[in-house]
Amino acid sequence: MNAPHSERTIWLVAGEDSGDQLGAKLMRGLRELSDRPIRFGGVGGEAMAAEGFASLFPIDDVAVMGYLPVAARLRTLLRRIRQTVRDVVEARPDVLVIIDSPGFTHAVASRVRKRMPDLPIVDYVSPSVWAWRPWRAAKMRPFIDHVLALLPFEPEAHRRLHGPACTYVGHPLIERLGELRPDPVEAEARMTGRPVLAILPGSRRSEIERLMPVFGATLARLTARFGPIEAVLPAVTRHRALIERLALSWDSPVTLVHGEAAKHATFRRARAALAASGTVTLELALAGVPMVVAYKVSRIEEAVARRLIQVPTIVLPNLILGRNAMPEFIQAECTAPRLAEAVAPLLAGEPAREAQVDALARIDSLMRLPDDEPPSRSAARIVLAARRAA
Repeated sequence: MNAPHSERTIWLVAGEDSGDQLGAKLMRGLRELSDRPIRFGGVGGEAMAAEGFASLFPIDDVAVMGYLPVAARLRTLLRRIRQTVRDVVEARPDVLVIIDSPGFTHAVASRVRKRMPDLPIVDYVSPSVWAWRPWRAAKMRPFIDHVLALLPFEPEAHRRLHGPACTYVGHPLIERLGELRPDPVEAEARMTGRPVLAILPGSRRSEIERLMPVFGATLARLTARFGPIEAVLPAVTRHRALIERLALSWDSPVTLVHGEAAKHATFRRARAALAASGTVTLELALAGVPMVVAYKVSRIEEAVARRLIQVPTIVLPNLILGRNAMPEFIQAECTAPRLAEAVAPLLAGEPAREAQVDALARIDSLMRLPDDEPPSRSAARIVLAARRAA
């Protein structure tokens, strides 16, 4: 039991860049709410380092996704899992918070639970048990005491699937609405002059390589139909060279921009968007940008997905709304003619665009937290109150 003014010790374990960003905000929230100083440890990246966090090893060592990349680095991953477990056990923190990246963080948490059965373990970001492999929810219960959910429908999914206790703490994007949303002048400009189309081919190399050619062909068709379109592509920094090379083969010009500020400025100007499925669709939804969503994976991944995916849509705003308001074109349906036909009414301001705008307006109320508390503080409050489940 800690003395009233003793230091708190909280260990955070993140496994990729998005978890690092969440971890940094959580650290700030914990410091704001804690009645005592906090000592942090564990695994994190640059954002957490900027908050004074010293990572056990570089987060890039474990930031891998997909069957083949994981297999190629399996020895390193196993070594880092063992190292992280030893570090937690030696530190004996007051609470362990694992952040996203379940392939890595759950392996750590399950091993820590066996060696420290009384240590509270909080999972920040629910795995997509509502979408595929639903049995994972019940399998988490022995080593996860509380799940902090980013999406409002996830607590009910864990209840239905007999998962751990789960609380919706809000998505971090809620804290950035001022950056995402247009002011009145920008909102009016969306529908005047040359249309601005935001093009977002994904953040992973495989996504970019599969979607860039079809997105370029889609833009060519739209240009032939509408005349000059201001196409803007917010490029992921680490894949900038790849995107620039692939964009050179497009028949229609596209402007590449870089960085979060430029991406959000694009969203505030965009009349419509053509986007890969992923978190960016939620960013677009909160920015009020009507969209068409596309995705392609390998044939092997498609075969696996068809057997495992449990939901009628892979578009996050559609899941939050409970209906398929944003059209999606997956695999064989992801073709330039189909995409162009779906994007065209959004650029032209036809009823399909207004229907999406009305649907997107509901996202706010569905995602808002009581008293508009920032998600990082909501998450921090639960971490500070964490107790080992009975």
